[in-house]
Amino acid sequence: MSDKKKEIENLGRRHFLRNSAVTGVAGAGLAGGFGAGTLLGGSEKARAAEGSIEVAPGELDEYYGFWSGGHSGEVRVLGVPSMRELMRIPVFNIDSATGWGITNESRRILGDSARFLNGDCHHPHISMTDGSYDGKYLFINDKANTRVARIRLDIMKTDRITTIPNVQAIHGLRLQKVPHTQYVFANAEFPIPHHDDGVVNDGRGMENPEGYYTMFNGIDAESMEVAWQVIVDGNLDNTDADYTGRFVASTCYNSEKGMTLADTMRAERDWVVVFDVEAIEAAVEAGEFKTLGDSEVPVVDGRQGSKVTRYIPVPKNPHGLNTSPDGKYFIANGKLSPTCSIITIDKLPALFDDAIEPRDTVVGEPELGLGPLHTTFDGRGNAYTTLFIDSQVAKWNIEDAIRAYNGEEVNYLRQKLDVHYQPGHNHASLTETKDADGKWLVVLSKFAKDRFLPVGPLHPENDQLIDISGEEMKLVHDGPTYAEPHDCILARADQINPKKVWTRDDPFFAETVAMAEQDGVTLETDNKVVRDGNKVRVYMTSVAPQFGLTEFTVKQGDEVTVVVTNLDQVEDVSHGFTMTNHGVAMEISPQQTASVTFTADRPGVHWYYCQWFCHAMHMEMTGRMLVEKA
Repeated sequence: MSDKKKEIENLGRRHFLRNSAVTGVAGAGLAGGFGAGTLLGGSEKARAAEGSIEVAPGELDEYYGFWSGGHSGEVRVLGVPSMRELMRIPVFNIDSATGWGITNESRRILGDSARFLNGDCHHPHISMTDGSYDGKYLFINDKANTRVARIRLDIMKTDRITTIPNVQAIHGLRLQKVPHTQYVFANAEFPIPHHDDGVVNDGRGMENPEGYYTMFNGIDAESMEVAWQVIVDGNLDNTDADYTGRFVASTCYNSEKGMTLADTMRAERDWVVVFDVEAIEAAVEAGEFKTLGDSEVPVVDGRQGSKVTRYIPVPKNPHGLNTSPDGKYFIANGKLSPTCSIITIDKLPALFDDAIEPRDTVVGEPELGLGPLHTTFDGRGNAYTTLFIDSQVAKWNIEDAIRAYNGEEVNYLRQKLDVHYQPGHNHASLTETKDADGKWLVVLSKFAKDRFLPVGPLHPENDQLIDISGEEMKLVHDGPTYAEPHDCILARADQINPKKVWTRDDPFFAETVAMAEQDGVTLETDNKVVRDGNKVRVYMTSVAPQFGLTEFTVKQGDEVTVVVTNLDQVEDVSHGFTMTNHGVAMEISPQQTASVTFTADRPGVHWYYCQWFCHAMHMEMTGRMLVEKA
């Protein structure tokens, strides 16, 4: 027997650990943080060296990578394949560098949820037209506070945040792919009490989990208003959409409605819920919905037996749900089963016509290893699945897995590669679109205990870059990362076209411009103070290295709004405004207007300064706020 054949056959070395038996191993892995993967040996290092890449100083990357910032509440922008961090986009967090969560513009976007000081970002996804990235928006969820945000990719700033009513903990998020991104699809993970009178979670029924429900949410991508919600049985985890615009599928790992860990693992099969978007829209149009609480959002019943959903049984506590780039399959990853379930999308119309049974849509269930979480694709018919317990990525061929499911003797596993350690999400270049190009695979490993210099009890995690352009996966990069990039997405550089300088008519600061117009102020030329009782608005320009106003006077207790317009046109001459001892800071990039409001509660001299290094005389770019005693 050849060494290659032996290697393939040995890939199933944990064959006996399946289904419920996996649970004990999973617990051990979670508690002890062990991994089957080890540090790179000599031959692996040589292979990595062969596949190594370099983006030299001054050269640009081929891809933009957008990483969720996890519980930091932000989105991070990386260049790939260099893995250089280019920018951090604050979303649900407070950011003292840019003033996000401090400035008036950002607080308007945060809205009522500005009271939350945290966020938990999981799934970033880019808007599409005809199944390809159009570079217009990136959407991201906040699991912690049940929000969905939109980032404008032309300015790399968050421009809308929506709190989803009637539910808790938005987790899985994906987008409609064709004909364009009309909807953002978002799963609420945790069921909460629903009552017959239409009230949700008001303190009644807390001891009756059978009365708990959660919902699948469709958000209008342009207005960022919730278009409709669908009640389901069980809970919802991850989701993805097809390439027809009709079907969306979501995993459910808690069909039992368990309230404890043991309860959530009782069933050997949970399910994938398939949503018929056209049927949901028709139900809303026909008035076949209700509303809940104070919300006017149409709520459609999608529990078992509904015409808008179908429930496909799959093993066991499924997690990731991924659509193959050829549009043929949904892949549901088993988590507590060593298998993935291949659901063929072309049978879904028959399923909704009740012409076939739900399990008839499952055309393959390859055994891959312990703890399959997420699957991505190379566009050449191969899938790549992270194995959390094995600390590996399994490369396998989809059509061969289907043939094996039908009884043929065929090896569908192509390779397993150790990663370090306990991988969660993975993402191959352009794989969420029809344009998957099979060049790079990013694996987001959750543990990294011996990969980097020690930095104390809180360890970094490890983002690993793998070359998948050839027959074998080759690990080419380790990168430590902080708290906690959950998922990422890669787009070609030519698909993203950010502005280099703000335009003066940008809607991002339109409300501040309108305020200035009401005050009779021309932002590009005027430096003046407008007084309205105890409310004072201070307008100033900035041109490196000087503010247009270097002194203004207010009274103790005044509410002060400072508006700064950066008149510089050189694209990298950003200014800032920091008022000492007032918790106030903001960024003002070229041609931008930004504003911040605070209370001048202490008499005396208070210096303000530009905190973004802008000029050789940057240190001299200062001014004074003189606060008179009340």
